[in-house]
Amino acid sequence: MQVSSTYRYAKISPFKVREVTRAIQGLPVSAALDLVAFSPKKAAGFISKTLKSAVANAENNANLRVAALVVKEATVGEGPTTKRMMPRARGSGSRILKRSSHIRIILTDEIEIKTRDRKKRQKKKAKKARGKRKGEPTHQEKSETKPDAMAKKPSATNEEAKE
Repeated sequence: MQVSSTYRYAKISPFKVREVTRAIQGLPVSAALDLVAFSPKKAAGFISKTLKSAVANAENNANLRVAALVVKEATVGEGPTTKRMMPRARGSGSRILKRSSHIRIILTDEIEIKTRDRKKRQKKKAKKARGKRKGEPTHQEKSETKPDAMAKKPSATNEEAKE
């Protein structure tokens, strides 16, 4: 089941928020909260607030276990931009664009959480499967074939030189 939470009209540029949201996509909720908690960016505070809200929605509204939740999607859209003027030289003015953003986080419990332990086990199984193939020459057999090939080549060139 999917649960979402939205933080609207956050007073920060969407460009700055997307950098943090890309980092948390696909992570389990606990890992995403840790990553956001230790991030030095201002956007991390907004994302943390939205993520905690989504977790609360999952617990209270959908009766889901927090340990099984994964960040399926974390998107940032542009909110309204307020335009301001700043005085410049010779009586002119320049525009200041104060951007805002809408942060949307979707959590799900349908995606399987992959931890490092499981990844290591899968790699070990793959290595064992590769090593037990039939018909593959071992390192000793390969080394024996190389000198024979080398020995044949010089003899052929010596015979050509004699002729």
